[in-house]
Amino acid sequence: MRITSASVVGREVGPEKQRIDARWLMAYSAALGETDARYYDTAAGVAAHPLFPVCYEWPATRALRERAGLAPLDPQLVHAQHDLTIHRAPTTGVLRISGKIVAVMQRLPGALVVFRFFAHDARDQLVTTTDFSVLYRDVKLVGGDRATEKVEDPPPQRKALPKVGEIAVAATAAHIYTECARIWNPIHTDVAYAHAAGLPGTILHGTATLALSVSKVLEAFGIKASSVRRVRCRFAEMVPMPSALTVFASTEGTSLAFETRNPRGEAVIERGWIIG
Repeated sequence: MRITSASVVGREVGPEKQRIDARWLMAYSAALGETDARYYDTAAGVAAHPLFPVCYEWPATRALRERAGLAPLDPQLVHAQHDLTIHRAPTTGVLRISGKIVAVMQRLPGALVVFRFFAHDARDQLVTTTDFSVLYRDVKLVGGDRATEKVEDPPPQRKALPKVGEIAVAATAAHIYTECARIWNPIHTDVAYAHAAGLPGTILHGTATLALSVSKVLEAFGIKASSVRRVRCRFAEMVPMPSALTVFASTEGTSLAFETRNPRGEAVIERGWIIG
């Protein structure tokens, strides 16, 4: 069993600049199969998909893992939870991204590490905040659980969720998503690397599964992407490729609750929430 230390809490990176252009915004939406013209309207201004922030956060994710000495554990890493708050919709221009490790916790499958990322625009206004929680499989935490900030788990849904749509995940989905999102992690596209990490094959990015699910829920309820202010979920199972997923959702108060399941009926995303 590999080991990491609770001393990684408090490590920081940034701010680093990321230039967002229309080409990147459009490519991300295209990777998800989006057909809404607002995602490609360069005359009116290209709209950002609600999950686009994962794209500009990725370099900070890598830098923070390297700063904390976690990079050697990359093959053990899987996305565990995601909590994105959209303070204002990202648009073309320069953003400054900073990040820090705010918590570590020992879980039965391994060590859970919570990265928190902040994106500010050129006027220093907060654009997005994300708690990006990852599980390092079979890794032991030395030093006990530690947190410098409050970290919230997504709450369970309170009622049954009816089916609202299906997602066909192509065999090439991870390759397309990788290039369009500019998120390069070999566990998603390199079979040899995935095997060496103890997986039966490559798996779809958790953020891709989440983005596809969010798109399906918004479509089912006729909700504009620009109205989304928060997206939360827990990742429950990996998604091989090709695969067929089913999305279940309902309204709960002013929020949309959702869950995405694989052909065996197992949740791959649970405790999903879209808040406007």
